[in-house]
Amino acid sequence: MNSHGADGNKMTDRVRVETPLEDGRQSPAAAAIARGVRRHLLTLGLASVTELTLASGRRADVVALTEKGEIWIIEIKSGVADFRADTKWPEYEAYADRLLFAVAPDFPVDILPLETGLMLADAYGAEIVRPAPLKPLPAARRKAMTMRIARAAALRLHLLADPDFVRERAE
Repeated sequence: MNSHGADGNKMTDRVRVETPLEDGRQSPAAAAIARGVRRHLLTLGLASVTELTLASGRRADVVALTEKGEIWIIEIKSGVADFRADTKWPEYEAYADRLLFAVAPDFPVDILPLETGLMLADAYGAEIVRPAPLKPLPAARRKAMTMRIARAAALRLHLLADPDFVRERAE
């Protein structure tokens, strides 16, 4: 059966499900921080997705969208070794209006860069202890990121509602 999208173009037979709801790569500590971060973001009115692949191919831990369309990237660090091994975080600045680190309350925060925001989090919540500076994205990058967030969220919802069909189409 040939299907056509709302724009009249033929829809492809395959749908790329960017990331599952949980991909198993996160440590329990990182998963707990992500949960608390997302809970806090929701209380602030932000919608978020985890493990979002950016146009560069890098994967951001948490990407959030404010009601005004501002994009935040939150990089989770579960330990000092995790932070010291990470050299990719500066690349995320090109995809966010605000960049923050999220760490557990016992993390030695003095080793984190001052030019980013800072959240302390556990599995039950988080707090922003240093707001991230606003570095507005160019309009084209904002649109591309907003579309990437929306598609990832919609495909993940579809995966929840119809897992067999979505997985079959992605293979």
